[in-house]
Amino acid sequence: MIPALVLLASLLSAVGAQSQDHHDMGWVNGYRQSFNFQCPHGEVLVAARSYYSEEHGMDRMWSFECQPTPEGLGQPSDCWWDDISRAGMEWTSTCTRNGLVAGVQSKYFESLLDREWQFYCCYYKRRCPYSCMKTNDIPEHHREEAEMIVPSYGYFVRGAQTTFSGVLRDRQWKYILCRWTDFDCDFENL
Repeated sequence: MIPALVLLASLLSAVGAQSQDHHDMGWVNGYRQSFNFQCPHGEVLVAARSYYSEEHGMDRMWSFECQPTPEGLGQPSDCWWDDISRAGMEWTSTCTRNGLVAGVQSKYFESLLDREWQFYCCYYKRRCPYSCMKTNDIPEHHREEAEMIVPSYGYFVRGAQTTFSGVLRDRQWKYILCRWTDFDCDFENL
């Protein structure tokens, strides 16, 4: 009987640890709260994680990670908040002026059980994006935990496309990832 109690106790502690895992992720917001996240100067976004909760307003907590850009890109010469989404709507945003995503801000709207979004973009010495791609849907299914990690050091987040399910009150994201030229260019790739 004692070994069974030990097994039960260890199983309960493992289940308890799993259910608490999402609490220690360095979230930038609480449920239904607005947030403003910016990478340190000279760094760009390389990962985004979110955890969905139906009980807490059908909302997500968010966590982001940044990484310094390669020396060849130099320091950003200008940074700005780009276009803003409307809650409850589909949205596609690519940093204007060949910018890279270096931050995210979001405001929660209780009436729609959704958020508006905006990217903080930084411009690096007239460098241009190439070999751009979109990720698969993140999360793959609504209401799941979501994680996007830039697949290799040579890629950067340039923007995202997101759709909203009015029935499920959740979003799926396709992040736009690009490589950047090692030379100056005088045009903007769209």
